[in-house]
Amino acid sequence: MYIILFVGIMVVSFVVQWRFKSKFKKYSETPLSSGMSGREIAQKMLNDNGIYDVQIISVDGQLSDHYNPQNRTVNLSPEVYEGRSIAAAAVAAHECGHAVQHATAYSWLQFRSAMVPMVGFASKMTSWILMAGVIMFAISKGGNYWLLAIGVGALAITTVFSFVTLPVELDASNRALAWLNNAGITHGREEHDGAKDALKWAAMTYVVAALSALVTLLYYASILFGGRRD
Repeated sequence: MYIILFVGIMVVSFVVQWRFKSKFKKYSETPLSSGMSGREIAQKMLNDNGIYDVQIISVDGQLSDHYNPQNRTVNLSPEVYEGRSIAAAAVAAHECGHAVQHATAYSWLQFRSAMVPMVGFASKMTSWILMAGVIMFAISKGGNYWLLAIGVGALAITTVFSFVTLPVELDASNRALAWLNNAGITHGREEHDGAKDALKWAAMTYVVAALSALVTLLYYASILFGGRRD
């Protein structure tokens, strides 16, 4: 059953990633009628929300856009920072949506930020602990399960983090779309629907990642609890 689930998740992940990249490419080639760049849009959204202590910077890479709450920066990839397309507008506004969440103490973002140090440690150790744990568990025929249990616990932390990320990302997109529409950045249904479509497929990548993490957790948990010998 788990093999089928893993294969299914891999196929869905491939389709979603392909679809997201194709949508981003399409909307990156669709000019924004307002003619504003991603940097200008980000600055206006921050100003409109009374945020003046967040810096907008350009970072290397493709689809490397993110908001850093530690140093309060909106980091935009070159094609978003300089771009004047629907995709650039959507991504820039989305990242500023996280800045607005931070400024307004959005509870899910606070919870996610509090988990970051713990998740960072857990994610580095999880694969090695699980590998060693499964070997020890198999050799002892279920008698020596403590290392596998630690691995499952660490995996549970990263899985919870994946699901906590979902409302954070969805809320940032909703804030972005509402602001783009109200501020008149996206004109007409075509531009608004394009921005919405681009952000929808970006959100789907997080959904697939969360489901993949859950399936992996259930798999190792089934080994632990199914073969454990008290």
